[in-house]
Amino acid sequence: MEDKFARRNFMRRALGAVGATLSLYVPGIANDSRSKNESTKMSPIKSIKPLGFQWETSDPFLFCVHHEDDFPSGNAQMGPEKTHFQGRHLGDDFIIKDGFRMYHGKTVPGFPGHPHRGFETVTVVRKGIVDHADSLGAAGRYGNGDVQWMTAGQGVQHSEMFPLIHSDRKNTMELFQIWLNLPAKKKMVKPHFAMLWKESIPIFKHTDALNRKTQVEIIAGKIGQLKAPTPPPNSWANDPKNEVAIWNILMEPGAEWTLPKASQGINRTIYYYEGEGLKVAGQVIGKYQAVELQPDAEITLKAGNNETSILVLQGRPIGETVIQYGPFVMNSKAEINQAFEDFHKTKFGGWPWPKYDQVHDRNMKRFAKHADGRMETKES
Repeated sequence: MEDKFARRNFMRRALGAVGATLSLYVPGIANDSRSKNESTKMSPIKSIKPLGFQWETSDPFLFCVHHEDDFPSGNAQMGPEKTHFQGRHLGDDFIIKDGFRMYHGKTVPGFPGHPHRGFETVTVVRKGIVDHADSLGAAGRYGNGDVQWMTAGQGVQHSEMFPLIHSDRKNTMELFQIWLNLPAKKKMVKPHFAMLWKESIPIFKHTDALNRKTQVEIIAGKIGQLKAPTPPPNSWANDPKNEVAIWNILMEPGAEWTLPKASQGINRTIYYYEGEGLKVAGQVIGKYQAVELQPDAEITLKAGNNETSILVLQGRPIGETVIQYGPFVMNSKAEINQAFEDFHKTKFGGWPWPKYDQVHDRNMKRFAKHADGRMETKES
């Protein structure tokens, strides 16, 4: 077990860094990049904003982070060779060097054990592998199309490490981590995590008039008769009337598809993260941009000359005061203070693993061990 001083030092840096980042987020404020002459009541586009490392989102979402790392081959500890550590601030390394970040990892890249309360994390892994461990005794390995949906509720510690399991080639990583808020009445529910294995995620397929294809991974919500796997029981997404959708759209060059309508009052934003020359309702959108849309309009998307990838986040706003500090999301400063107090007293159940940067055996396949002992295993 790591010494207590090292653990406290890690928590101080992690909470401080996250807190500083989250303090910049102001719900409900959109910086419209169009001129007044371009903006009309008839336009389905409400705003266009550039994307950074952390993506601004709208209620009921808190934010989304897009991780892209071209990790090298792994050593015996499933981390990079130490030659890659030169010039890095290990334990707090968010600068891309040699094509990758180490984040809070000192041996293996990733996020060693840290606490959460009051919201949910949805981790969508497009490429690469994530090893999960938590204070409830649950664990898992998932990736290459899998999704983990964790309800932090009243409090949980978890680690998210990115083991470099391939020793003979690079270990490419791409994932989204999406923070979805919980309403006040659900913030103190029991923690829960669910695996949405790639085999269970429905794919909507569309072929346009020119035989160009679009497919949509339905992680939450539905398109037509195709429905995503059931979200955790206490999630805002669990109630269909909230119209929460998390869709990953993949379009062939030149493909065209019409985004179906949602209801009035729903917040809907598309995140254009891959491609060039996308048209949204006839307007060309710059690379790596977020487009906030009118929800109750059918909107035509047309890819440019490259493959195009778009993440869609939509949902009915919870409409409550949001107080965020570090890893806790509550409705008042008093509740935030209580969260820190509770964590210092209970450690949200402690840490039942040998180390805070827990990784699993290199040869293990995808699996999930739940807190009740139930096991899920996959062949590859």
